[in-house]
Amino acid sequence: MSSSDLGAFLKARRGHVQPADVGLTPQPGRRVSGLRREEVAMLSGVSVDYFTRLEQGRERNPSPAVLNALAGALNLDADLREHLFRLANIAPRPVNIVRDVVDESLQELLSGWAHTPAIIINRQLDILATNGLADALYSGFAHTENLAVMTFLDPAGRAFFTDWERATETCVANIRLALGHAASHERVQELVALLHGQSAEFRLLWDRHDVRGKTHEAKSFQHPDVGALELEFNAFDVRSAPGQQLIVYQAKAGTPSADKLRLLGSLSVTI
Repeated sequence: MSSSDLGAFLKARRGHVQPADVGLTPQPGRRVSGLRREEVAMLSGVSVDYFTRLEQGRERNPSPAVLNALAGALNLDADLREHLFRLANIAPRPVNIVRDVVDESLQELLSGWAHTPAIIINRQLDILATNGLADALYSGFAHTENLAVMTFLDPAGRAFFTDWERATETCVANIRLALGHAASHERVQELVALLHGQSAEFRLLWDRHDVRGKTHEAKSFQHPDVGALELEFNAFDVRSAPGQQLIVYQAKAGTPSADKLRLLGSLSVTI
């Protein structure tokens, strides 16, 4: 099939999706039937120019990650997604079921780490499980369901993350990476729509198209009870639950941060 067939399909499907279907608020006086190109580009994490070239048949080699992201933005079911891949001459990959339930044994492992903050997240940065010290670490936030929402939308975020700009950049790069996974695109799409609608900083960063996952890094925090904390974290994929990651924080031995982490642990026990 030709690139013009792919472009025609994308244009047609764009016309079938209403803003409310993908978590967007329609603007007054809207005359467009379906989604605008700009809206599809935003939800799928590609540039408007790139999506325009796809629709016009001038872009011939979209990657599987881009196709998965477009399928999510256009609310394609399994049959339509498979057709989209065929139009691009790419064999669709099976969609793995994403589990947002943390295995009981893993939760018990986290709970046993009394001196180490640890959390389980999914690709879109939802916090699925925590231990007691992680709860104490994030105690200044009103809600702790999603790291990106905490960073961008909770007033505590700017004070908690010492380098708030770096924290926001990391969140956006993680979310953009998640867009390429078909199994989680619906939740990612909802998150992008929420943040795009409520945060000017998110909108600016989203247009930069940075892509990055979590590995190993040092972070600085300003905790409301114990003050400045310098912690390192490591990220581990949960092999039994694709899409889940274990994030473990630690302070270097003998540092003020190690003492403060112990103090935070004792405070959490007495509260």
